[in-house]
Amino acid sequence: MKTGLRTVRLELAEPLRISRATMSARDAVWLSVEHDGVTGHGEAVTSAFYRLDTRTLERLIAAVGRSLVRFGDPESALQALWAGEAAGACTPPAVTAAAEAALLDLVGKRAEQPVHRLLGAGGHPVAATARTIGITSLTDAAAQARRLAASGFEIIKVKAGSTDPEDDVERVRIIRDTAPRARILLDPNGAWTTAQAEALLPRYADLGVEAVEQPVAPGDPRALGALAERSPLPVIADEDAVGLEDVRRLAGRVQGVNVKLAKCGGALAALRIAEAIAGSGTELMLGCLTASSLGLAPAVHLAGRTRWTDLDGHLLLARDPWTGIGGEDGIVRTTGLPGLGVQEVTALGQVA
Repeated sequence: MKTGLRTVRLELAEPLRISRATMSARDAVWLSVEHDGVTGHGEAVTSAFYRLDTRTLERLIAAVGRSLVRFGDPESALQALWAGEAAGACTPPAVTAAAEAALLDLVGKRAEQPVHRLLGAGGHPVAATARTIGITSLTDAAAQARRLAASGFEIIKVKAGSTDPEDDVERVRIIRDTAPRARILLDPNGAWTTAQAEALLPRYADLGVEAVEQPVAPGDPRALGALAERSPLPVIADEDAVGLEDVRRLAGRVQGVNVKLAKCGGALAALRIAEAIAGSGTELMLGCLTASSLGLAPAVHLAGRTRWTDLDGHLLLARDPWTGIGGEDGIVRTTGLPGLGVQEVTALGQVA
């Protein structure tokens, strides 16, 4: 086997403001794994929150690529990765997830099977996805909500955590009025104090918000669980729910956990999390970072297995360099093609 790296810039269609930052672009590092003329692809994206800049990602992905070529074929490399033998103990989950994606893509192509079948699912995964509206003006929020409703989106996720909490409340009120049939999720990204959350959550419940992600700062899962017990809305842990052990500590204490492959380590890790909390009363949300269709594809192969799906990262881009998972109509789906089922788009808009 041989591996390759490529770094590309992903520009957002418009800046996305959340409580802790505003993002207008990020870098993606693509890992390719080739064997016997067939190539698999995976993606990891930079993240200030997870302290992964471009150079760090390139260095770490190059290192895991060198480890993979020690194996005679992608099937054995994938099994070794899952067993923790192909990546160092300090390898960030996002890098492990990218390596897993490239190997799953390659193994699936070699077996002429889509990735979801390799992961134990039968029919083609499909799910309604949330679409995010950032912290923005009331006029812009209303315009975005109107466009999303017209495009078929059934779920809208609204970012909160602006300096004036009343701005957030009014933004949700306007989105509710503009898209009255939409299910609304709220995400302050840990911006509130416990006192603020206890004061605000009943108001959002009155506005018909379905659930809230990580209302208070991460780092105290007991406090989050105590808040969830008193909350009139389901509380979904995100920043407090990184990996399996985090989720085990939260199981039964919060109503949901947001599983992102880039933070837990890949599709198999996500399935292990699902198994660990089954029957606990804590349900799964399938989330993502802003990334291309290549980066989102592994999670789409898990679609339909969770209560909430938030796989819109590719829809926030000015230009998605890959295609194959849909979402423009509010529904993400797999193609049924072997592997991840995505294809790179050329500069001329043609599929490579």
